Amino acid sequence: MSKETIADILRTIPDFPKPGINFIDITPLLQDPKLFAETIDLLSAPYMDSPPDYIAGIESRGFIFGAAMALKLGCGFVPVRKQGKLPAETIQETYDLEYGTATIEIHSDALKSGDKVVLVDDLLATGGTVTATANLIKKLGAEIEAVEFVVELAFLNGREKLPDMKIESLVVIN
Repeated sequence: MSKETIADILRTIPDFPKPGINFIDITPLLQDPKLFAETIDLLSAPYMDSPPDYIAGIESRGFIFGAAMALKLGCGFVPVRKQGKLPAETIQETYDLEYGTATIEIHSDALKSGDKVVLVDDLLATGGTVTATANLIKKLGAEIEAVEFVVELAFLNGREKLPDMKIESLVVIN
């Protein structure tokens, strides 16, 4: 299996969720158990010899890839969710969207100083959500080893918001 195979199975949905947006749909990848497993293998490979303490996954599709990676690597999983979705005490970060703002949260006891974390999401677009998530992880004193994406929309320059981080994307769309 190759990264090209992943790129080939993704589909583009025009005008979703609004006119002018071409949505990259990962559901065909998730429906193929062999390709999904191989995707998790590719995402996890750099950490097999030295797993992080935690994988942090961003709601919602980051949960899918992040939880599977945590299981494969034998480490913990930390969910980062939209405001009001986590049951215990949280810290939060607000970030700008194209129209308005959004807020994400992490449990305030999810990580401790010195924990090593790999941050995972399905797609890197403008970088707002991942930057906010990285800020939350740093507020808790944890160290981000790397940020992993299945797909990166390079033309939106999201990578530029994370200049000091190791960023890996399986599929890069220019």
